[in-house]
Amino acid sequence: MTRKLFGTDGVRGQANSYPMTAEIALRLGAAAGRYFRKDGQRQHRVVIGKDTRLSGYMLETALTAGLTSTGMNVLLLGPVPTPAVGFLTRSMRADLGIMISASHNPHQDNGIKFFGPDGFKLSDEAEAEIEAILEGEIQPAQPQNIGRARRIDDGRGRYMEYAKTTFPGRKRLTGIKVVVDCANGAAYRAAPDVLWELGAEVIPVGVAPNGYNINDGCGSTDTRAAAETVVAHGADMGICLDGDADRVMILDERGQVADGDQIMGLFASRWAAEGRLRGDTLVATVMSNLGLERFLTGRGLRLERTAVGDRYVVERMREGGFNLGGEQSGHIVMTDYATTGDGLIAGLQFLAAMAETGEPASALVRQFDPVPQLLKNVRYAAGANPLAATPVQARIAEAEAQLRGCGRLLIRKSGTEPLIRVMAECEDAALLAEVVNSIVAEVERAA
Repeated sequence: MTRKLFGTDGVRGQANSYPMTAEIALRLGAAAGRYFRKDGQRQHRVVIGKDTRLSGYMLETALTAGLTSTGMNVLLLGPVPTPAVGFLTRSMRADLGIMISASHNPHQDNGIKFFGPDGFKLSDEAEAEIEAILEGEIQPAQPQNIGRARRIDDGRGRYMEYAKTTFPGRKRLTGIKVVVDCANGAAYRAAPDVLWELGAEVIPVGVAPNGYNINDGCGSTDTRAAAETVVAHGADMGICLDGDADRVMILDERGQVADGDQIMGLFASRWAAEGRLRGDTLVATVMSNLGLERFLTGRGLRLERTAVGDRYVVERMREGGFNLGGEQSGHIVMTDYATTGDGLIAGLQFLAAMAETGEPASALVRQFDPVPQLLKNVRYAAGANPLAATPVQARIAEAEAQLRGCGRLLIRKSGTEPLIRVMAECEDAALLAEVVNSIVAEVERAA
């Protein structure tokens, strides 16, 4: 069974355009409610969180209508991080969790992500079954079985208290000055409060959402404002979250950025030394830098690669019994603590490393020298398939031959946007640029 509506991270698109319309959200809610409702069970519960996009109100209301029409009771959390939805779905014994967010995308986009009762994102198979229900005639509940909806005031507080328990006991952040950039998104209240309650001096950035400014010149995809703030205030480090706070970039005291690969390298080496890296394995995607793989191999550790998307990382972690994985983009998945990427908890683990080693952030953010990597995106028209064009395929084959033995090439369609992503790694910077630019030129001609 194939999926047409769902991408690599739920359903996503421009608000008020297919598939991010109120009509589709209502039917999607009804289909998910019908899929998860269990006969003979009196309580049918779903929790819904969202980020700070204006369109979140519309989608939240439509989803609620669809879910209650099939007998699901809806608990509305308001703005909370995506990992909070995963945590609360399991903690509150819900049948289903839903996060309304387009993550790092601009405000005009939005998305809908689903979590199962175990707090993990749904499998491809489950999403395909929900799509199949949506495309058919959805059976509504009898009038006496229609669900209720109510707002939950303590959802964010529950998550915050849990997040604090992941920081090592008896350790405090007293004397540490932290800049936290919340991207005007879902963690704009939770992240600064958790850090302050653990003892840090907190300098918040991106904590004034207005429905339009999420990820706008701030957050994990644009760290310049946070870097300038770190340097201006003499902070010890910075934590940059994205719009739904499931990914993070770390800044050292000089404002230099550590991406997800460097953070995973730090955690993997520390956890292995402490004997708690299960299987001596880190799970990452095909996008992770070759330098990370070499770093791990040199320490007797393994890197397992998956398709792009934190859901695929988590699936492989669960299959193999591994407890650490993530993406170069900053999704850090630690299943000892969370069911999905959690930018705040990853930031706390980095701060724990600072507190336990006494090292400055600058000594921890550079675990290895990355192999030069170049990534370019090409937007294509609806219905186009540039990768099927003969000149594109020929140029890709030539590039693979050029890089054989000295680098690697990865070309893929984005799962969330109409983009072709062209990425290559090579020690020879000139060859790297030549390969990527030539492929981009051919893709643009076919797009």
